[in-house]
Amino acid sequence: MTGRTVSIGNGQGFWGDSVRGPLQLVRGGGIGYLTMDFLAEVTMSIMQKLRARNPEAGYATDFVAQLERILPDCAEHGIKIVANAGGVNPAACAAAVEEVARRLGVPVRVATVGGDDILARLPALIEDGHALANLTTGTPLAGELARVQSANVYLGAFPIAEALADGADIVVTGRVTDPSLVLAPLIHEFGWTASDYDRLAAGTVAGHLLECGTQSTGGNYDRWESVPDLAGIGYPIAEVGESGEFVLTKKPGTGGLVDVGTVTAQLLYELGDPARYLTPDVVADFTSIQLTQDGPDRVRVHGVRGSAPTDTYKVSVSTLDGWRTTAQLTVGGPDAAAKARCTADLLLARLAEDGVRFPSEDCRVEVVGTNVLYEGMLPEPAAPPSEVVLRVSVRSQDKAAVDRLGAELASLLTSGPPGLTGFAGGRPKASAIVGFWPALLEKSAVRPAVRVSEVAA
Repeated sequence: MTGRTVSIGNGQGFWGDSVRGPLQLVRGGGIGYLTMDFLAEVTMSIMQKLRARNPEAGYATDFVAQLERILPDCAEHGIKIVANAGGVNPAACAAAVEEVARRLGVPVRVATVGGDDILARLPALIEDGHALANLTTGTPLAGELARVQSANVYLGAFPIAEALADGADIVVTGRVTDPSLVLAPLIHEFGWTASDYDRLAAGTVAGHLLECGTQSTGGNYDRWESVPDLAGIGYPIAEVGESGEFVLTKKPGTGGLVDVGTVTAQLLYELGDPARYLTPDVVADFTSIQLTQDGPDRVRVHGVRGSAPTDTYKVSVSTLDGWRTTAQLTVGGPDAAAKARCTADLLLARLAEDGVRFPSEDCRVEVVGTNVLYEGMLPEPAAPPSEVVLRVSVRSQDKAAVDRLGAELASLLTSGPPGLTGFAGGRPKASAIVGFWPALLEKSAVRPAVRVSEVAA
């Protein structure tokens, strides 16, 4: 790979990832961009509930806290930040970011990318003829509006690139596709156009490899025993050239492993049709990808092909689909598995006696320690376990019925088999079930919005 390269490191694979990642990547410089991915489908619903209670909430507060640690290093080394931490409230997130910058005395230009949140627009969109039909069932959304908790379009990379072109040092977005956080800086730096399909596809592949953080550097790897220093695992970096060819690597001195195996494992993660990886910007052909070991902890990725995108955006709608809970106890001693199953039978029988019944499809009993995770795939244990964990999970549209399960659990400690423990956490409570409603929406119905503000020194 010759010519100028752009180095992009991803320090956050999900909301809750280690705070080590961003700091590891920016200390000492060495990258031009830091990306941070916080959002998942259920996350948007949670953020929407938070904003309903407080108009200033609804974003990833962890991002703002992390800026306290990394912003001085980013300013010193000229590292720009692109993060989807805005959730359902990018403006409030940007305001919090600006406050951190003022407090630290770091001059920055902060941009927001919005327009993805279409929750308030759903009735009007449906009235205009957009069915927003469930991609799995074909059911139109109109009859389900009362259950909708959030609705967000997956925007692409070009609005983020526009923000960078406007001089933004930090770009805060709402819902965008995960790879677009990486693709956008490449569009900005190299001037790629909307018809540069092979290059856009290559940038999308780079984004896919970075998006889950350390999963491409040895984390969650089936050959885990071959990965050195998992405790000090390095976060991934893509060194991308203007042609789209890139090298996946990590910072020198960090743990983990980057080889064709770890990269292949992440390429196949959450992959549908490998020949048609759909994004708002391009359709990437993952069957065209070529991988070459380019030295220790360096894999060259080349040969990626792409084609024109579709004329629709994917929409993620979350719905309230009832209530659920899990009751859990540890069971030890002789005949532990049999005692656990007896305990579950007692629990469900006493609930039924009180008029609370769960159909078989809404109740699951698991005795962890008896091969429940890989039932039918791995052989049964040679000897019966002397300790197991009993899990009884239920769901219902009736929240009171679900809570009744948790209320009955403690009685088993004195009126069930011996050897029960693990109730220190208290009664399990009902929690909302968030349903996923995937849909498509014509791009012409969506208006991405980019705003940039400045914090002076």
